[in-house]
Amino acid sequence: MSTTARRRPGAAPRREARAAGTALVTGASSGIGEALARRFAQLGFDLVLVARGVERLQALAQALRTEQGVRVHVHACDLSVPDAPRALAAALRRARCRVDVLVNNAGVVGWGEFARQTAEQHRAVVELNVGATTQMLAQFLPPMLRRGAGRVLNVASVAAFQPLPRLAAYAASKAYLLALSEALAEELRGSGVTVTTLCPGITATPMLRGAQRGSRGLQRLPPIVIGEADAVAAEGVAACLDGALVCIPGTLNQAAVLAARATPRVLLRRLGSAIVRRFE
Repeated sequence: MSTTARRRPGAAPRREARAAGTALVTGASSGIGEALARRFAQLGFDLVLVARGVERLQALAQALRTEQGVRVHVHACDLSVPDAPRALAAALRRARCRVDVLVNNAGVVGWGEFARQTAEQHRAVVELNVGATTQMLAQFLPPMLRRGAGRVLNVASVAAFQPLPRLAAYAASKAYLLALSEALAEELRGSGVTVTTLCPGITATPMLRGAQRGSRGLQRLPPIVIGEADAVAAEGVAACLDGALVCIPGTLNQAAVLAARATPRVLLRRLGSAIVRRFE
């Protein structure tokens, strides 16, 4: 299997193509977020697209309206601003836009030794990857629970399964998201609302291409270890609609996670540090 996806007991079966509902996707302007939005549109979901760059969002929205015939709302905002998730939820309530699927994809990477990064860089990782995602859940989960139906897809990373020196805050933020998602999935058992965590590995996105420009190690990555955003999105959306707990796209990523779970933590730290050093 190309996906590790643990089905949540009692979850409703996945809805087929042309399913009714609205999916809200954060970080939708490029990369995995854009691919997720396109996949939901292909399945007939109307969309709420959220990111900071309004021009890219508008272009994507127009393309999806034309190609898939779905309704698309665009909300350009910086979710790391403390009140932004609440303001977004309020705006959607005023527009009478019900969110059936919440996709928390927006995130940022902090690369390098922790002590050599600025306090502002650390703040950006924590406020977006941890704070904004938590606040989005706080805003959109309660209405789903009142209706007794809903899906949440939180985009973490294979980095969530191990400490990664030189990606310390990023990996920690994804570990938080994985732990939060699994705890929520258990809390919501039997409620009609499910929470799925998508944990992709290295994926061909603008973020990766930007990192490769400054890293010879990343430039030498063999294609076999780099996933395609469209394939990651297809597996993530299927797992979400199936009510799966965790989705790890790609056989190599699954093997890496299994190996990490079986490896002593001290060795795991050293191995992670050695791997990341090769990418610098």
